[in-house]
Amino acid sequence: MADSKVETISRLAQWRIENFGPCSYKRSDPFKLGIWNWHFSIEKNRYLYIRLFPEPSRVSKEQPPLARFVLRVSSSGPGRRPYISPVHERLLRTSDDFVWPVDSTFLGRFIIDVEFLDLKICPLNGGEASPVWPADGLMQSVSTQSTLRCLSRMLDEGIHADVTINTAEGTLRAHKAILSATSPVFQSMFNHDLKEKESSTIHIKDMSLESCMALLSYLYGTIKQENFWKHRLALLGAANKYDIADLKDACEESLLEDINSTNVLARLQEAWLYQLNMLKKGCLTYLFDFGKIYDVRDEVNDFFRHADRDLMMEMFQEVLTVWKPL
Repeated sequence: MADSKVETISRLAQWRIENFGPCSYKRSDPFKLGIWNWHFSIEKNRYLYIRLFPEPSRVSKEQPPLARFVLRVSSSGPGRRPYISPVHERLLRTSDDFVWPVDSTFLGRFIIDVEFLDLKICPLNGGEASPVWPADGLMQSVSTQSTLRCLSRMLDEGIHADVTINTAEGTLRAHKAILSATSPVFQSMFNHDLKEKESSTIHIKDMSLESCMALLSYLYGTIKQENFWKHRLALLGAANKYDIADLKDACEESLLEDINSTNVLARLQEAWLYQLNMLKKGCLTYLFDFGKIYDVRDEVNDFFRHADRDLMMEMFQEVLTVWKPL
């Protein structure tokens, strides 16, 4: 019947009631919004009771909707003041989950519509609901991925590259704008009358070709996790040299993740060299609080022969803290 049909556009659904008596009940045909089929129902007693609910199905049972919406009831003719509901946010499973009583004498012809402000899938096992429609964050993610693909092409294909990087093993091509935007040291090279500005060449002889490519991949936002892990010590040195703070932080966090007895002394030396306080504390805790100093006692003598005196003092103070008498 035409009286049961609901029209939809975008996030709006509208039900036109052509004939509704003083003691009546009607239910709409199903209409699709999001991943669910929905129904309206209306019942007239003292109030006009309006319900909104998903059609019983496997989808609505396993992926119930968490909806935020506004309802409106108005006369189909001009001049009648509409009734507008507050903004509702409900988990909707059955027809009992939501009812809006309208204290009105709507009879005959009138219109009910619902505007969904948001629709999310509520997980059955708890956790955060996932949106059905793209949000600003998703569009930003799509835009970011597109930008990263462009930057990757710029680097891989040398599109309009305007600077040459000489490494210990070969040369790479890059872009002054990208380097300047990511490192104040590179920016200074190109802003002042230095040899790098005049020759459009940077010499990075303390990095291999592969590790320098990993550095550029990081600066262009296209580095892969396995390459970051493989070259993180070289990247740490470059981050310190070229004042790339976020890369330095990322390297420190990564080096904290896999401290063990075979690398703890080397990590401690790196932490001291580059002033990485979290990594230094992690190494000292590993050695003394967890007693792993005994696992590396054969290596400690050689370590002490080359270690900075101030670092040795910190290690000694850590020993006193851990082994103080109770």
